[in-house]
Amino acid sequence: MTAFLIKACGPMTSLQDTGRIGVGRTGISRSGAMDALSLAEANALVGNAPGEGAVELMLAGMTFQVVGGPARIALAGAAMAVQVDGRPLPPSASCTVPEDATVTIAAAGAGIYAYLAVAGGFDVPAQMGSVSLQPRARIGGWHGRAFQAGDRMPLRCADDPAGPEHDLPPWAPDDDPIRVVLGPQDDLFPPHAVKAFLGQGYTVSEEADRMGYRLAGSPIEHLRGYNIVSDGLVAGSVQVPGSGLPIVMMSDHQTTGGYPKIATVLTVDRGRLAQRRPGAPVRFAAVSVEEAQALLLAREAAIADLPARRRPWRDGLPTVEELLALNLAGEAQDALADR
Repeated sequence: MTAFLIKACGPMTSLQDTGRIGVGRTGISRSGAMDALSLAEANALVGNAPGEGAVELMLAGMTFQVVGGPARIALAGAAMAVQVDGRPLPPSASCTVPEDATVTIAAAGAGIYAYLAVAGGFDVPAQMGSVSLQPRARIGGWHGRAFQAGDRMPLRCADDPAGPEHDLPPWAPDDDPIRVVLGPQDDLFPPHAVKAFLGQGYTVSEEADRMGYRLAGSPIEHLRGYNIVSDGLVAGSVQVPGSGLPIVMMSDHQTTGGYPKIATVLTVDRGRLAQRRPGAPVRFAAVSVEEAQALLLAREAAIADLPARRRPWRDGLPTVEELLALNLAGEAQDALADR
């Protein structure tokens, strides 16, 4: 059976898909990819459904060997350089890796989360409808945990991948505002505090992980204290605890909380926030529920269109000389840009 034999990886390298739907009432968060669009792009490059499970890398890279047969892979998301037996692979491109070849993924030069997809997906059983790791519940992932050196990850692929390799435009950082819908408890803040939340800038603090991103900046004033009867949380909920500094709930958030929620980050913008490192700026902009729904529908349509937007690029790994030529020859760069 074809498999990835992991030689080295970061401590938060895990298997993630689009997460568990409808399990919040059990006290288990949905989990899933921190950047769902990058997950979908990686899967599109290898011909998978957009929500197929992939390896989520957080900042650190990994090294693995493909054993038992060839496998078509693709990496999308944060800027991580990929080499196959020492030969570089362009960003956001698929590559059919021959048997026994070693793939090396470097640490992220920009962004945080990248996704490694393989044609056919990983042969790992779902738990509660998902293969996503939820570390606190010890479900999903690889035997309820993140990956580590020595793991042998079985693949579903059985035959040599057919057809050309593809690429997509690589991920690029941005500092555009993160869009939110105000509420459900924005009435527990004075109007000037809500205006300040939307008007002032924040930065991502060092306290940022898959559970939540605590922001640094000027505290937000509460109207009548910061404790409420605990109620449900969703990914994107913006809690304001006693410190007055917002905390944005992310994929592995707890399912209930007792701090008022001034706003909720749009589903389409959570991935953009997730890719911002500590110290990166964050500004918020309010939209209506109707706008948020329209943006989500547009994003889902864009994900469905990803296979049509792929660009065939070649039938194998480029040589070092070819890559250097592309970097140095303006005409070659123009030809690539015009595809």
